[in-house]
Amino acid sequence: MLTSGIGLSNSVVSKVVFHTIAKFLLLMLGVSLVTFVLVSLSPIDPVQANVGQAAYLNMSEAKRAQLAHYWGSGIPLWERYGSWLGDLLRGDMGMSLRYNAPVVEVIATRAVNSLALMGSAWVISGVLGFVLGITAGLWQNSIFDRLVKGYCFVLASVPTFWLGLIILMVFAVYLGWFPVGFSVPLGMSAADVGLGDALHHMALPALTLSVVGVANIALHTREKTVDVLESDYIRFACSRGLSRKQALLHHGLRNIALPALTLQCASLAEIFGGSVLVEEVFSYPGLGQAAVTAGLGGDVALLAGIALVSAALVFAGNMIANLIYGFIDVRMSLSQPCLANEGEKASHQLKSSISRDGRPQDGEVS
Repeated sequence: MLTSGIGLSNSVVSKVVFHTIAKFLLLMLGVSLVTFVLVSLSPIDPVQANVGQAAYLNMSEAKRAQLAHYWGSGIPLWERYGSWLGDLLRGDMGMSLRYNAPVVEVIATRAVNSLALMGSAWVISGVLGFVLGITAGLWQNSIFDRLVKGYCFVLASVPTFWLGLIILMVFAVYLGWFPVGFSVPLGMSAADVGLGDALHHMALPALTLSVVGVANIALHTREKTVDVLESDYIRFACSRGLSRKQALLHHGLRNIALPALTLQCASLAEIFGGSVLVEEVFSYPGLGQAAVTAGLGGDVALLAGIALVSAALVFAGNMIANLIYGFIDVRMSLSQPCLANEGEKASHQLKSSISRDGRPQDGEVS
């Protein structure tokens, strides 16, 4: 970081915090409203979906009316949404009629599995894609580069559920190396499951999400690496005696890492969407499987709760990326209009700190 630093006034910090909170609240409001509207427009009758067609036909009209009132199918949309929103403001996300339990408990129970699955897939796909992209860009047009591009082009067009079925048949059915599904061994309670068993059951779902997520980050990083290697400052560093690899690692890695980090944090939404399909294929009890169950059963309270949690995760991922930007490149904090003058000063200080070999001097930039 620059030794002089760039100070932010309390008013600027307060404004940024206020805007962040306001955007988060508007996001939560919009997501919940869209969820209620989509469920109300769905042709699925929650009563028939949960009691079965045969049982519904044999019911009396009084029993049907009682179940319809229980599921809230006859209550107007705005009345249901207003009641749910009022309970949410008091800290109550409602009851999951499909699981007959509070929504908070259902989400808390299944969020552990989903977060572990998505977190491992996010890290593996990001690191592997970044390394493959840099390596392919460094050896452009080589056999390795063509293999990486072919791998990414194929997997970018492969549906997640289809790839999950292939991986399931090969590694679980034919080879028998991994369990067919679920997050715990059959006949064993969740409290008795060790870390090894949990990882063994999570391996195939995480592998599926990771393999699919590598393509975008690898292709984008490769293109950015090629652009950086053709830039003037890399050519100048090579003319001073550095190899292409050394010049890229010392002077170009930061410029490659920033867009890769942005793309990876933005992929949280795609990873969550992919986890819905993966959890269904592998019968993995997570938020994705619960969302499918809630959607098919018309459980609007649970579906809205899961939608809010997923939107909050994506929002948090983007916010964390913005915070990490400052550690990777201090100049990213100069994007605020009110800091234009300070940004110009920092830019002059940054330029004057470049030594003869093209590297920043110690004590000026870290």
